[in-house]
Amino acid sequence: MRNYDLPRETTAALDEQKQAALRYIMEAWEEAIYDGIQPEMLANAAFFAALSDLVSSYGEDAVAKMTEGLPRRIHNGEFTLNRVTQ
Repeated sequence: MRNYDLPRETTAALDEQKQAALRYIMEAWEEAIYDGIQPEMLANAAFFAALSDLVSSYGEDAVAKMTEGLPRRIHNGEFTLNRVTQ
């Protein structure tokens, strides 16, 4: 379900949860970097953990369908933090 299909209060609560979840992940990421874990290792572990959790919750077919759009989103710069604009 898309957020804009939900009541405004529910959407706000979901947005708060998303922000809180990202804060938790970023704090754990920073701690791991501080402990000497390489960012590439963290990224692979985080990607594996996320996908395996989603597969456990929704099944392989649903997750495969959900991730079909990743190449387009990557190419569109959706995950690029330090984008150079001309």
